Amino acid sequence: MSTENALKPFQEVELSPPEGVTVSLSEKTLQVKGPKGTVSRNFSKIPVGVSVREGKVVLSAYRKKKMDRAILSTCRSHVENMFKGVREGFNYRLKVVFAHFPITVKVQNGEVHLENFYGERSPRVARIVGEGTTVKSEGDDIVVSGPSLEGVAQTAANIENSTRVKKKDQRVFLDGVYIYKRKAVEG
Repeated sequence: MSTENALKPFQEVELSPPEGVTVSLSEKTLQVKGPKGTVSRNFSKIPVGVSVREGKVVLSAYRKKKMDRAILSTCRSHVENMFKGVREGFNYRLKVVFAHFPITVKVQNGEVHLENFYGERSPRVARIVGEGTTVKSEGDDIVVSGPSLEGVAQTAANIENSTRVKKKDQRVFLDGVYIYKRKAVEG
């Protein structure tokens, strides 16, 4: 085993924010600001040291174990997604599928209302997660976008899960809303 690959105690990873992105730390909450918005994440329950030095994010492992290296890599991915989100944004597209009863989509007070699903009188409701997350209805598509990957992904999952049909064969009863495209928005 070479000494280069051996994990040093208190290993540190330094991440430089891209141009136009600022970083601040309050207690263990990291806040990243950019042209597309602001994203914050609380690292208090993750066993990783987080600090900001000279405008760069420094993540440090507490121990020298393989699990700590994995946690450090996960935190690095979270911070890189925060950088990507405030610069480019994230975008999920969902397709509204129905056979007989046309489904209407309305966005009201931080919720998505899916009306007339299988002819039901009360709408199915999905919660919008995240501060900068927006939901738009474009014909048979629903577009969920925002700077936070977690907020956009959870909102899309909430919409998809709100139209889940139970106790029926999904091969026959295909009505619902389904995620079909995930991507980072360019520009």
